[in-house]
Amino acid sequence: MIKENLEKIKATLPENVTLVAVSKTKPIEDLQEAYKTGQRIFGENKIQEMVDKYDALPKDIKWHMIGHLQSNKVKYMAHFVDLIHGVDKLKTLNVINKEAKKHDRIIDCLLQAKIAKEETKFGLSFNEIEAILSAKETAALENINIVGLMGMATFTDNKNQLEEEFLSLKNFFNQLRTKHSKLNILSMGMSGDYKLAIENGSTMIRVGSSIFGHRNYNQ
Repeated sequence: MIKENLEKIKATLPENVTLVAVSKTKPIEDLQEAYKTGQRIFGENKIQEMVDKYDALPKDIKWHMIGHLQSNKVKYMAHFVDLIHGVDKLKTLNVINKEAKKHDRIIDCLLQAKIAKEETKFGLSFNEIEAILSAKETAALENINIVGLMGMATFTDNKNQLEEEFLSLKNFFNQLRTKHSKLNILSMGMSGDYKLAIENGSTMIRVGSSIFGHRNYNQ
């Protein structure tokens, strides 16, 4: 089923859209099946689980940290993580830079914008993002690379609201790119809303249940 799901999703994606297979809580066997189908980018939200899977699986996999990041755990993944999606503090960027330097690496990061109406979602305001991108302190961080933005829309069936949230981030992203040419990734959209996110400018989607089936939320 994983193979069929992946092939079905990939057949509908525009060339400029990257698929992150969200594999959190899923067993290694499921990831191996996705790998055999050609999937090479996997997203995890718990660092220890990602480390265990990194150790067990082929080394050409690109691992994305997609969950809210606790800065004291960055050191455990700094030697291999490919992209960190949810950075919402300058302090966290400093920690990532420090840990990346120890491994002589440059780690790509996305700044997380708060676009959802829900209070529970993490993220930076557009003004805070502009301030971080323009800060001299950020420019001095040589072992990180801010390559784009990430946003999580409100958990709702209201298509108009979702579209409004996605479009607000897309427009802001376009505006930022006139000053910050390194920004090339706009990560928006999950299993329930990725098609709408792509229509509104997403270049990276994070899809879990539509590939692997529903997660066990007790884990």
